[in-house]
Amino acid sequence: MISVSRLLSPQFYAIQQRSVVKMSASATQTAGGGVSHGSMAIKPPSHPTYDLKAVIELALAEDAGDTGDVTCMATIPFDMEVEAYFLAKEDGIVAGIALAEMIFEQVDPILKVEWMRKDGDYVHKGLKFGKVTGNAHKIVVAERVVLNFMQRMSGIATLTKLMADAAYPARILETRKTAPGLRLVDKWAVLIGGGKNHRMGLFDMVMIKDNHISAAGGIINAIKSVDEYLTLKNLDMDVEVETRTLEEVREVLEYVSGSKTRVSRIMLDNMVVPLENGDVDVTMLEDAVELISGRVETEASGNVTIETVHKIGQSGVTFISSGALTHSVKALDISLKIDTELALEVGRRTKRA
Repeated sequence: MISVSRLLSPQFYAIQQRSVVKMSASATQTAGGGVSHGSMAIKPPSHPTYDLKAVIELALAEDAGDTGDVTCMATIPFDMEVEAYFLAKEDGIVAGIALAEMIFEQVDPILKVEWMRKDGDYVHKGLKFGKVTGNAHKIVVAERVVLNFMQRMSGIATLTKLMADAAYPARILETRKTAPGLRLVDKWAVLIGGGKNHRMGLFDMVMIKDNHISAAGGIINAIKSVDEYLTLKNLDMDVEVETRTLEEVREVLEYVSGSKTRVSRIMLDNMVVPLENGDVDVTMLEDAVELISGRVETEASGNVTIETVHKIGQSGVTFISSGALTHSVKALDISLKIDTELALEVGRRTKRA
């Protein structure tokens, strides 16, 4: 079993020291609220209706309410200029840098943002990895929204990196178990962490699951209905079908081999069996992979943890999906401080720097 601390060690990332890089916030956001990818290390996933600018506006409005930042207005002269530094308070993979730029741009386009790391890089506890310069009031107003996004995204990216490395040669996927309204952001963090995106939503892939199968009167009825519907509507998209037993796998394979179908992936659901000693038995999973023999892609789902994913990845499956990447994420501790010396002193006292 691969230890979490070893996977998070700097040696696993071979990070080279970089000079400070200015990333233009205005270059990352288009007038229509979309995203231009010129300065981004890793592009966000695409979505036909998601408006990232509107999500940022909602987050800022949620914080400001109908009064604004009362504490800022009371304590900080409006014309004060400061420098504030991003501090990592624990080891992990940083994510959300490009999104942070978009937020600062939305609050005040004059703010200057500089980075010593990029999305997907390793940061260690106590590292100053970015700086924002400009109006103090505007920086503090943006601070919590920026950090909320960055901490969540960095937590997702850190866990994804751990899982992706351990799962190799299988590829790690997230699921639709994302925070409502933050799906694109959550899935972007998975990409930053080295994972691969599953379907974005209900619209971009057919996924025949247990309830569809039950309602359709069986797994083959469900697949036939999907094939007929896609043909009728002239839709070209991938189809995945969930199987729960080896018999269902055989049924799907028989149909696939004898019919013109859009099925391109078989999910092998809960074929990883937990054992009393904390290990898992992947015999059923391996048997299913052998039956399929590369005719379609395979995806293992269920009982996937950082402790079990390596063994699952050695079974021969193409993909491993884990809802835990986004639904049980632990945020990475990051702060933004004007007085970094005092912040580091406090951090050392509390073992967070």
